[in-house]
Amino acid sequence: MKSRTLVIGDIHGGFKALIQVLERAEVTKKDTLIFLGDYVDGWSDSAEIIQYLIELNEQQKCVFVLGNHDLWCKLWLETGTSNPIWLAHGGQETVTSYIKTGFLTNQKHKKFFQSLKEYYIDTENRLFLHAGFTSIHGVKKEKYTSNYYFDRTLWEMAISMDKKVKKKSVLFPNRLKHYKEIYIGHTPTTNYKKEKPMHAINVWNLDTGAAFKGKLSCMDIHTKEVWQSDEVYKLYPKEKGRN
Repeated sequence: MKSRTLVIGDIHGGFKALIQVLERAEVTKKDTLIFLGDYVDGWSDSAEIIQYLIELNEQQKCVFVLGNHDLWCKLWLETGTSNPIWLAHGGQETVTSYIKTGFLTNQKHKKFFQSLKEYYIDTENRLFLHAGFTSIHGVKKEKYTSNYYFDRTLWEMAISMDKKVKKKSVLFPNRLKHYKEIYIGHTPTTNYKKEKPMHAINVWNLDTGAAFKGKLSCMDIHTKEVWQSDEVYKLYPKEKGRN
């Protein structure tokens, strides 16, 4: 089997779903894996996921993008302080996971969160980031870096565009002209009643609602073949997740 580049959407503590989708995609050490962030917060296995990703990165090429939930967890691990918003949106499950597993004082976990990329651009000018950006000059010129993991306007713009508008048209948004393709998470496709990754113009949304009633998704960026886990809540029947 030849090497592939696979992109994985928001996991939100669903370790069982992550293992399931990687098995279904028949991932090998030859594959490059690009994760779009939000590894933690929601289901009960956040610390286990981080440990697994640390070990996975030692075996094959991985790219890890920073999500907003990862930022909150990073701050908690570094300072020991949390905020009510984080705890109410899956953070409490992450705290419990870290205490239960004993990884709370593991320095490799802190280094993992410190190493997360705000965005990644590959050799073919594909952009990977958690949420979006607003600068008409491209992601490198973004004034407010928090947009990398909080912005939803990029996706909202893409799905609202008329597909008849061509890239050379004056009506085509400058933000989208800079990259061959853009891969994001952050906004669940289940909000649009779609269970699979969504495609709008040159933007792909890989967050298929794993934190809620959806599945975890993995996609080959060249062939666009998609693999999914079961609905994650069915893998954790005694838990609420972020529902």
